[in-house]
Amino acid sequence: MHLFKSLSLSFCALVFVASTYAADEIKAVQLYSQDELLGLINRNEHLTRVVLDNCQLVQDIQARAETLKIPSYQFLWGDMLAWGVCIDKDPERGINFMHQAAEQGLAAGLEQLGRYYSQGKLVQKDKERAVVYLREASVLGHLKAQIQLAELFIEGYGSPYDYEDAYHWLYNAITADKPTHKKIAVCMSELEKLMHPKAVRKARRPLNS
Repeated sequence: MHLFKSLSLSFCALVFVASTYAADEIKAVQLYSQDELLGLINRNEHLTRVVLDNCQLVQDIQARAETLKIPSYQFLWGDMLAWGVCIDKDPERGINFMHQAAEQGLAAGLEQLGRYYSQGKLVQKDKERAVVYLREASVLGHLKAQIQLAELFIEGYGSPYDYEDAYHWLYNAITADKPTHKKIAVCMSELEKLMHPKAVRKARRPLNS
């Protein structure tokens, strides 16, 4: 009898410890702060992070996207839906959430939509539509969008009236990444061939002046 009680107590203690450990494991994954999530998105690490967190935050991410309508979470949720990360794949809903994020002015959302329309990824290729999204992202200072926009201008898409702005943004761009720095230099050189010398001189002004 005493042995049975002892075993029962030991089992209860083990269950308690296991439950406490499981609870601690769940608490270990904290919901991303706005700055943290934006950093993950800008480094294109957001989907990888969700997977590395064992998909524990899916419901929280969904609530912040669908109920609270936070742009960064709308973008994250949209990308998860688009590629089936931790949830069933639903590209149509995914793109819809990316559009919602972009409509609220999320630069990363605008850039990704512009890139998708330029490449024909998940959507029908439409480079003129890509220009619209990439220009909006460029105005918000998104360097990747600024480079892609310049490349589309060089290919003949968009309006010549916007060349000066594109050159101006790239002229003032700051990056420590050598391949990106080289790509910027190439884009500026190609844009110069399409611009009047006076427009080039005007574009070589400090940012926000």
